[in-house]
This record gives sequence, C-alpha cells and structure tokens, in this order.
Amino acid sequence: MAEVEKIKQLQLQREALKKRGEQKVKETEKKRTEESVQSVCPECGSRQLVHDYERAELVCQSCGLVLDEEFIDRGPEWRAFDHDQRMKRSRVGAPMTFTIHDKGLSTMIDWRNRDSYGRAISSKNRAQLYRLRKWQRRIRVSNATERNLAFALSELDRMASALGLPRNVRETAAVVYRDAVDKNLIRGRSIEGVAAAALYAACRQCSVPRTLDEIAEVSRVSRKEIGRTYRFISRELGLKLLPTSPIDYVPRFCSGLNLKGEVQSRAVEILRQAGERELTSGRGPTGVAAAAIYISSILGGERRTQREVAEVAGVTEVTIRNRYKELAEKLDIEIIL
Repeated sequence: MAEVEKIKQLQLQREALKKRGEQKVKETEKKRTEESVQSVCPECGSRQLVHDYERAELVCQSCGLVLDEEFIDRGPEWRAFDHDQRMKRSRVGAPMTFTIHDKGLSTMIDWRNRDSYGRAISSKNRAQLYRLRKWQRRIRVSNATERNLAFALSELDRMASALGLPRNVRETAAVVYRDAVDKNLIRGRSIEGVAAAALYAACRQCSVPRTLDEIAEVSRVSRKEIGRTYRFISRELGLKLLPTSPIDYVPRFCSGLNLKGEVQSRAVEILRQAGERELTSGRGPTGVAAAAIYISSILGGERRTQREVAEVAGVTEVTIRNRYKELAEKLDIEIIL
C-alpha cells in the first residue's frame, strides 16, 4: 500500500511539473507576442515607432497609431539646459572605464580649494586638505599589480592620443592588456612593449588600422619588439584577427591627400575588384591601398604625385609604381599619364 501511495504522489508531482512547464511556455509566448506587437505597428506593419516621453505614448511614425500609453519614463526627473546644470543636478558619477587602473570607481579629492557649496576653504583647513589629497593619491595605488596597471594604462592613453584613436579602441586595448596581466604574460617583457602590442591588437579588432611603423613611432620600443610581443599575446590569448584589408586605409589616406568622396569611392571599387581576383593577397595592404588611390586620383581628375601619396601612406614610390602597374594591367584600367 505504501508503494502505491508513493507512485501516486510521484504521478501528481509529474503532472504539477508539466503544468508549470506549460504555464511558463505560455507566459514566454505571451511576452514574445507583446514584444513583437510593440516593435511592429499592427495597423500598417511599420517598424518606425517613436517614444513620446512628454505624453508617455508609443506612436507609429508612419500612420500615427498610439500603440501604448502611460508607460514609465525611466529618465531623470529634472531638466537641464546646459552642461553645467546637467553636471550639478546629476547624482551619478562617470561610467566605469577600463582605461583607469581602478576602473574609475574610486574617489578623487578635487585640486580646487572649495567645498561642496563652492565656498573657499579657510587657510586653517587648507593644510589638512593638502595632506588628505596626498594620501588619497598614495592609497589609490596599493600594490605592485595596480602600479603596473597604472603605468601601462597611462602609456596606452599617451600613445592613443598621439595616434588620434577613438574611445572604443582605447577601451579594447585596456581590456587586452588586463587579460595579459591576468594570464601572467607580462613577466620578462617590457610594459611599454606589451602596451604597444595591445594597442596594435585593439586597432585591428576595431577595424581602425594602424601599421606597426606608426605605433613604433609613438612608442618607446622598436617595431621588432612590438611585432614579437603582439604575436605572443595573440597566440596566448587566442585573439583571432583577420588580415588587415587595404580598403580600411583608404578613408585616412584620402583625407590626408584632400581628395573628394568620388575618388575615395572609386579607389574602394578598384580594391574590391582586386580582392575578387586575389591581387591583394601576399602584398602589403598600405602599398595596395596607396596604388588604388593613385589610380583613382588620375581617373577622377585630381592627380596626386607618387611622392605625395607615398608620404601619406608611409611607403616608397617604387612600391606604388609596382602595385599600380599590376592593378592597371590585371583590371584593364587605362591610365593616361
């Protein structure tokens, strides 16, 4: 009898679990349908939906149908009309960043001798504030790892500023360097070399190409050491980076030569055709890009000399001559010099 009761209890538990599972599936389906309804207008099928926060409505931009009303505004409850007002009324700090050794989460005592109300601090309390500020700087860097990170990240920031790299590249480079520190890949190598290699890897990851020569110019180590460290780091961290495409260099070189958008588009088209015929494989991407820009400038009526293109691209005139002859011959482009 006891066994029969146990079997009945097990059956009841199974049925209850099945019902719960079915209920969860129904709830998820309901949520999905609600999300799809909110992302697509049921009247005209348009996806151009606008949140009108003044009226708390979700409105279709195409037909004007109100899909949702009285939704919660998750923005601030205050308004600001300039940057100073926004900074005063905001109750949160700066976002977390990997470019600072403590990720920007520690406090900082301001260098101005004023209190939170903007009033000047008395001369009696200034000495105490000076001591607090000094100890604050010392406490921020507590051990050898943090000291290493602080020096390396400041070096990364210096090189990125010299190369004019955007914020996302700096963040990516900081993450790569931190991963190298976590895996103990810094031992036996210079901090500057690993930082430069991390920056080069970040440039390739973010499709903002910079050559090893350009990074070696702004760093304090040689091109050879940066290349060796980069190969070691990419192998150990498992960074799967595709070869740099010559098309990525075209906008920067065209900007340096003050060429129009039409010339740039034509150069990109030449490089696409060359890539389809496998004319770019085994050749330096900067040389191929420079040759395509040289051909495009002649065809577009904005002729630039080989020396001008070579100076901007950082290659020799001989390289441009060899590459442009190959491209013109294989792609049947007529160039009238």
